[in-house]
Amino acid sequence: MTTDRELHDHLIGRQGSRADLNTPALILDVDALDRNIGRMAALVTERGVALRPHAKTHKSIDIARRQMAAGAIGVCCAKVGEAEVLAGGGVTGILITSPVAAPAAIERLAKLAATAEALMAVVDHPGVADRLQAALAAADARLGVVIDIDPGIARTGVASAEAAVALAKAISAAPNLDYRGVQFYCGSQQHIESYADRRAAIVERTAYLQQVIAALAEAGFAPGLVTGSGTGTHRIDLDLGVFTELQAGSYVFMDKQYLDCDIADGAEPPFEVSLSVDARVVSANHGGLVTIDAGYKSLSTDGGVAVVRRGAPETAFFAFMGDEHAALIAPGIGAELQPGDPVSLTVPHCDPTVNLYDSYHVVSGDTLVGIWPVSARGRAR
Repeated sequence: MTTDRELHDHLIGRQGSRADLNTPALILDVDALDRNIGRMAALVTERGVALRPHAKTHKSIDIARRQMAAGAIGVCCAKVGEAEVLAGGGVTGILITSPVAAPAAIERLAKLAATAEALMAVVDHPGVADRLQAALAAADARLGVVIDIDPGIARTGVASAEAAVALAKAISAAPNLDYRGVQFYCGSQQHIESYADRRAAIVERTAYLQQVIAALAEAGFAPGLVTGSGTGTHRIDLDLGVFTELQAGSYVFMDKQYLDCDIADGAEPPFEVSLSVDARVVSANHGGLVTIDAGYKSLSTDGGVAVVRRGAPETAFFAFMGDEHAALIAPGIGAELQPGDPVSLTVPHCDPTVNLYDSYHVVSGDTLVGIWPVSARGRAR
């Protein structure tokens, strides 16, 4: 198999070399990336809040290092496999934000805890805390644990303040577990398009979080760490002042889902698009339609459809046409574009789109300046 590096290493540093990439290609504008990283770092620093950005977005050792160089205290990972990869790349302060419950995964987590600096993981059940304790004792390791609180979607997390207190008691009784605090991630609220509606929803959920925190404090388990938030609610959460750290992740890239939201209360968004997929026209035999070489295998489908960033009319409608292809539909587009012409797309949902690729093709302007691996691609367990 020909790798991205074998295909494209010779293009690195050549002016205008983006135009010579084999497509589809995952493109990362490093200048926009660094501006996004710097802007979020400045926002949290101004408010005296820590940043532990979610690496499930980028799955990249290179990007995690840039975030930490800008002041992040660590990163979040969704799964043990992601944490193994990033810890292996020297990333510290990792929080695993999904409960680890399977016996094999608990064994791996205990093993990682013995070597990874400042590793933490969420827990939402006393039985899992007991299994973690046994595995950690066998590995002669300790682990910081965070109580995951259900924000109301019944996916993960304790379902009541009483359950949070009971779990805190179970954690405190386990000699190899260190209780650190709570996690509260309102995922379903991140993409409410109206800022006012999103803020109202977060204010209501934050009041519930404060009730849980109060119950924990009354029982002697005041959380030192309150972690959560996301790109869509970062500004609201900073204003409300309950979180001690933010987990926002997609701000580094910005995808169509977040572009459709007012994340700055009517002001100019602080973050810009840095991630795209470059494709090419492969067929142009119809006046109002051209076919490009990026289909289901190149773009996530859970966030709607991609939108044209450049190379074709921005009003062109994108439609998936199968695994390998999509159509761009607009009056006269078949005469305007020819086979081989490049088209750049803003992705619908960045996290699962990134997971479709082996590498980022890192550009500055239109010049390829590097090829970074998607380090934790496919690490779903």
